[in-house]
Amino acid sequence: MKRSTDRILTTHMGSLPRPDVLADLLVAQAEGKQVDVARIPALTDEAMDLIVRRQLDCGIDVGNDGEMPRSTFFGYITERMSGFGGRSNRRPILDMQHFPKWWQNFQARGTRRLNVYGFPAAIGPVRYDSLDGARAELDAFARALARQTKRFAETFVTAVSPGFAACSMENQHYDSHEAYVFALARELKQEYEFIVAQGHVLQIDSPDLGIERAGYFQDEPLPKFLSAMEMHVAALNEALADIPAERVRFHACWGNRDSPHVNDVPAPDVLPVCYQVKAGALCLPFANARHSHEVDAFRTQKLPDRMTLVCGVVETTHNYVEHPQVIAERLERAVRAVGDRERVMAGTDCGFGTIVGDTQVSEDVVWAKLEAMRDGAAIASNRLWN
Repeated sequence: MKRSTDRILTTHMGSLPRPDVLADLLVAQAEGKQVDVARIPALTDEAMDLIVRRQLDCGIDVGNDGEMPRSTFFGYITERMSGFGGRSNRRPILDMQHFPKWWQNFQARGTRRLNVYGFPAAIGPVRYDSLDGARAELDAFARALARQTKRFAETFVTAVSPGFAACSMENQHYDSHEAYVFALARELKQEYEFIVAQGHVLQIDSPDLGIERAGYFQDEPLPKFLSAMEMHVAALNEALADIPAERVRFHACWGNRDSPHVNDVPAPDVLPVCYQVKAGALCLPFANARHSHEVDAFRTQKLPDRMTLVCGVVETTHNYVEHPQVIAERLERAVRAVGDRERVMAGTDCGFGTIVGDTQVSEDVVWAKLEAMRDGAAIASNRLWN
């Protein structure tokens, strides 16, 4: 995994806005409607070519495929694994309960919103019958990369964690939540290893360490939540056992939405659990107004030597374009907290299109934000390496 050896490198957290035609098809497909599936591969190729080129033009050093063929960052596994069916019945997060007017207004926005609280449930043993879905996505990414004249310093591909998958797609089959998490880990291990074998860094998306304190575990005291997260990480580490830690980066967050976030678990509470992950980088959101101050926690809760911090310096749920000077200040603060300029990278708080059709930041603003991140990283680099 690349480090910022002579300047602050830039990356993002995975999902990017999909073209409208592809987004409409993916939403319809996810809702079980009749769609012309034969159109999707060509549209995916076209979208991926655009999304790779735009990242390179914006100065992204470590880029990906934008998750173009996926309807969500987590529900895609229900299309790649057997054992899912029916409907989950997830409890609403505390923000939805405590701020009903906000939730009403949030639901009223947009026209293509998927119901992420009603995804299929585990109704039988979950397993991959093949890796054809992952192979098709990575083959399309390879074709898009080959068509470019510029090159990334490194590439990454995202995959959901077993813990978050278990929280978001209800268990209606296994004897316990723990049994379900470990069953998912055993299967996801195949996809994780396939991604790394294709030459990419694997990014694990695990918002359960943040969001599920106010979601799946909202009735539990903090110690019980942290114990459950340690179990989630133990299952993840089993899935990562045969992958070098330096080929893995771990992303946790508190939910990619512009909600009040007053029920979020503080970052310092979950950092010890994050440090248990067999990964070479930790990706956390510190651009948002609720958690930006918590980057200073690295002063006392030292980042393990094996880890780089991919610091969120650009917010992904509002349309302000951060000033490069602000981004530079955020990066320099992170470097002071970590104590090593080479172990800090610039990133976004989360993805810009984690749920297809539900992009809260306008597409043209997304690219302006990424360009600002490039410029802010250059300012910080000039100061840090001067």
